[in-house]
Amino acid sequence: MENWNRKVFKFNDTLDTYALKPVAKTYNYVTPRPVQTLVSNFFSNLGEFRNIVSAGIQFKGQNALISSGRLIINSTLGILGLIDVATPMGLDKRYSDFGLAFAHWGAPSGPYLVLPMLGPSTLRSGVGLIPDALTNPVTYHEPERDRWFAGAINITNSRAQLLDAEELILGDRYTFIRDTYLQRREYLITGQQPEDDF
Repeated sequence: MENWNRKVFKFNDTLDTYALKPVAKTYNYVTPRPVQTLVSNFFSNLGEFRNIVSAGIQFKGQNALISSGRLIINSTLGILGLIDVATPMGLDKRYSDFGLAFAHWGAPSGPYLVLPMLGPSTLRSGVGLIPDALTNPVTYHEPERDRWFAGAINITNSRAQLLDAEELILGDRYTFIRDTYLQRREYLITGQQPEDDF
């Protein structure tokens, strides 16, 4: 499995190096930080639909209510989610997705996978991407070219946010990204920080 993962990782890394990263750098250069924040807020607000449904099927009523409140407040007072009004009001984001929901109901993680163009995942989280997409309002927006345009902006903006973080990668990139991903997922599931191996 690792041999396959490394091949996909190399493909993704090459695609990133020669296509996505240069676009993200240009975007980062020409787009003021406040505008990038507005874009991040907008797509984060759309993610509240996923948070609500995922929390709901886990019977995490408080999280579902908080995510609902964030969606309503930020979509109205926050001008379609461009401004995060809810967080200063004490409604902190409660991230959830269907991979986490499956984990809550006892679905095993399965092997670590590197998905083409999507990056690190596990079998459980990879399957969770399907209902994640189905709870994204952009999926149902017409015309189709607008969906592609919105997706491209979201990916570019997200990649631009990670440019500075690349300096933190030490040693083998594949291993570092794998371990970081798995530790973050474990934290999201258990709420406990992993023990330091050093």
